[in-house]
Amino acid sequence: MTLQDTFKNTQKASQTLGLVPAEKINAILLDLATQAVAQTDLILSENEKDLARMNPDDPKYDRLKLTAARLEDIARDLRNVAGLPSPLGRTLLQKDLPNGLEISKISVPLGVVGIIYEARPNVTFDVFSLCLKTGNACILKGGSDAADSNAAILKIIHEVLAQHQIDPNIVALLPLDRSATEALLQARGFVDVLIPRGSQGLIDMVRQNAKIPVIETGAGIVHTFFDETGNLEKGKAIIANAKTRRVSVCNALDCLLVHENRLPDLPELTSLLAEKQVEIFADEPAFAVLKETYPAELLKPAQEEHFGIEFLSLKLALKTVKDLNAALAHIAAHSSKHSEAIISEDAAHVAQFLNSVDAAAVFANTSTAFTDGAQFGLGAEIGISTQKLHARGPMGLEELTSYKWVVKGNGQIRV
Repeated sequence: MTLQDTFKNTQKASQTLGLVPAEKINAILLDLATQAVAQTDLILSENEKDLARMNPDDPKYDRLKLTAARLEDIARDLRNVAGLPSPLGRTLLQKDLPNGLEISKISVPLGVVGIIYEARPNVTFDVFSLCLKTGNACILKGGSDAADSNAAILKIIHEVLAQHQIDPNIVALLPLDRSATEALLQARGFVDVLIPRGSQGLIDMVRQNAKIPVIETGAGIVHTFFDETGNLEKGKAIIANAKTRRVSVCNALDCLLVHENRLPDLPELTSLLAEKQVEIFADEPAFAVLKETYPAELLKPAQEEHFGIEFLSLKLALKTVKDLNAALAHIAAHSSKHSEAIISEDAAHVAQFLNSVDAAAVFANTSTAFTDGAQFGLGAEIGISTQKLHARGPMGLEELTSYKWVVKGNGQIRV
């Protein structure tokens, strides 16, 4: 089968999804959740093949790795999506015009959603579940690093679809070669929107070469500002969680900004980071404070290139700022507009931060690790958009819909 045939088959299959009752869609998702756990041994066996080809020190290794616990989490997300109300067919606006026309704005699927992603086999489950729930077909282009995992997952998805007598072409996994990527980037008339998930290099390549609409899910260069009034115990826990919960994810903390008046608290503020073996690149004032207490092998002088980088590892930049405005200026200069946070007990400072920072998600006195579709109550996510058109932040069901205008009349003509 040619790539053109795959695109045509998926587009044709997408047109049948509108006829599938919501009850059947939910049943498919629940059965898939059951199978994701029931076939744990198969999935992990195939995942081990992928892991064997990757250096464990690669930041993508943790994203690639599946475990029984992570499959349980995936199954829970599938059940969550099944339990959410359908976003389709909702009346977003309705009005009656003076001429008697009845106008409605109704939510509808996007159509065919293309996904290009690296080293994240969980994305295969997430994308399928969200697309199915929203009446969208999907074309997946996974990377070679997750080839065996993705193939095993797709096989399970197709088996569940067959049990429910649903056209398996509603989800397709493209071959690994570069020609498949190029074809997807240029699939005008077949793919309605393309969403890249992966490194900044992948995202840049898609944006520069795609001939179809793209929603960017950008890299996360994430900051947290510890304000002059920040609570030390809260801050210590929040910073450690944001940095170390999972270092390879896009919402992980990359740069800690500390008010200059709180420098004496740095040893305590970073104590949990030391326990987790976080390597800190500190500016001169912070370095001078930490050199007596922080493990010497983990403390390095910061260089300019350490600010504005997504580490995806146990590394953290640390910068001293004189006040909130200086923190805001640093974030504006270095942020990828993904997730930014403030730790402060000053309500005015919190309000200024939340209103001023230009990012998809802004936080006060909590961890940026919460930038996640499931955590936001969306069931799961197809990506975290850092752009402003159509969707921003975690993209769940609503973000995978568009709308159409429905106009009803009784013989009216326009003069």
